[in-house]
Amino acid sequence: MDIAPLIHMPEPLCLIENTNGPLLVNPEALKILSAIRQPVAVVAITGLYRTGKSYLMNKLAGKNKGFSVGSTVQSHTKGIWMWCVPHPKKPNHTLVLLDTEGLGDVEKGDKTNDTHISVLALLLCSTFVYNTMNKIDQGAIDLLHYVTELSHLLRIDTSPNLNRVDDAADFVRICPDLVWTLRDFYLGLEANGQLITADEYLENSLRPKQGTNQHLQNFNLPRLCIQKFFPVKKCFIFDLPTHQKKLAQLETLHNDDLDPKFVQQVAEFCSYIFSNSKTKTLSGGIKASGSHLENLVQTYVNAINSRDLPCMESEILTLAQIKNSAAVQKAIAHYDQQMGQKLQLPTETLQELLDLHKASEKEAIEVFMKNSFKDEDQGYQKKLEMQLAAKQNDFHKRNLEASQNHCSALLQDIFHPLEENVKQGVYSKPGGHCLFIQQRDELKAKYNQEPRKGIQAEEALQKYLESKESMSVTILQTDLALTAMEKEIEDRFVIFFLSEVGITEEFIKAEAQRLMESLMQHQQMMESRKIFHQEQVRLMETNRVYQEALQQRAMERQLQEEVKKLKEKLQAENRKLHDELQNLPRNDSPDDTCLLL
Repeated sequence: MDIAPLIHMPEPLCLIENTNGPLLVNPEALKILSAIRQPVAVVAITGLYRTGKSYLMNKLAGKNKGFSVGSTVQSHTKGIWMWCVPHPKKPNHTLVLLDTEGLGDVEKGDKTNDTHISVLALLLCSTFVYNTMNKIDQGAIDLLHYVTELSHLLRIDTSPNLNRVDDAADFVRICPDLVWTLRDFYLGLEANGQLITADEYLENSLRPKQGTNQHLQNFNLPRLCIQKFFPVKKCFIFDLPTHQKKLAQLETLHNDDLDPKFVQQVAEFCSYIFSNSKTKTLSGGIKASGSHLENLVQTYVNAINSRDLPCMESEILTLAQIKNSAAVQKAIAHYDQQMGQKLQLPTETLQELLDLHKASEKEAIEVFMKNSFKDEDQGYQKKLEMQLAAKQNDFHKRNLEASQNHCSALLQDIFHPLEENVKQGVYSKPGGHCLFIQQRDELKAKYNQEPRKGIQAEEALQKYLESKESMSVTILQTDLALTAMEKEIEDRFVIFFLSEVGITEEFIKAEAQRLMESLMQHQQMMESRKIFHQEQVRLMETNRVYQEALQQRAMERQLQEEVKKLKEKLQAENRKLHDELQNLPRNDSPDDTCLLL
């Protein structure tokens, strides 16, 4: 059962203490949360320090006092303070109010914990009140963007079962509503000469501009992220509550002492929060109770204390790191998707792979440029280009391997009949080697006609043929042996035949001798011609070398003449300079003597 006494807290209690070290959770506050069995609507407020956040939270609690309201430049609220009260509009619900210390406190040298306090408030709440002064400017937008990005990073970094987003509807349920409050608002609510509402003013302030240059991308990115993170947005403006001198006693003043318009604006703000503050919802549509909120507090505080979240003096630099790292990953994912869809290994040529890589790389860089943020030194773009180059090398290796494997299988298939013929002795006969070569060349042509073999096609073919060279040599030797045997048989048959018709063996030998002598004379004549040709070539080469030597000597003589003339010219210039120095007027002054020397 719900425990009514505990939710009627007479005053706020510190939930998370912000010290110079790690964030500390108050066990007493956790005990109160763990005892709440009702669903909770969690309203958190954050913004720059000394902007009246605590005053608004006191009004939501139905009190004038409670959360500390400071009247000087010294910040009062440290860490996160909690006040649990019955929900005014939702029976059996508890309204949990979280007041945070202000950002930008000059008394604190380290801004890191201040930012983490706002991140925690954003993660824990179901309605996020962002309190700023005077108007919506770029600094306020950048600060809110920074907090939302860190909260998203921390949510991903913690247990996925705790607060996991499964679909778009789930995302809307678990993301808090944004209520932007503008204190001491002095601008006129109009645009293009037309009156507008506070909500329209917020919408206009978060609207991106058209264009693709880097300046516009830097302008649009935080606005697009805020719009995506907060599906529901509301804006309230507040006039100055009272005279500046009375602000020090703001929490003791009655409504009659305040500007009526301010009183009405606060009432409208509270009414909206009571009517529209949604129940804290976890992933999967689970309505959070106090015990759920207790677990979230411990989980997120432990995560912040134990993890190295981006924490730098420049929020913009940190955002750039987050955004540009994500932009690199998006670009790589796009590249992988494009190559996966369009690349078919092996490619017919290397150029085909290079062209596809180049097109996918161009698109990936465009994706990066669209999602990057202040990559002014192009450091992240260079990282992307290095990763893309590594992926290109990997694809090149895979392309070679795919081509080699495909060609090996294709060669085995095409040349299998030839190898079977060898095993069966088809080529073991006179003229068998010529038949082997003929059929091998036919199969080579068939292999060359096959498409999509890849860039290893020729090399794979040559390696295969080299591996079968011994087979060709064996067939040739067998062919020569069988051919010689066949010729010997034919010769014996011819001799037998001639002897039968009256032609003696002596006549045949004499005729053979005559033919051999004629052949030797022809060979000697050809050898003489060859020697004469070689001598002619040698003489021509000797003459060429001689002519080159003559030209070299002529050039050396010409160079010597030019050097000699240059020396003579320098000597003449030196003599002229010497004469001019001799003619200069002399002075016995030591200074002039030093100068002359």
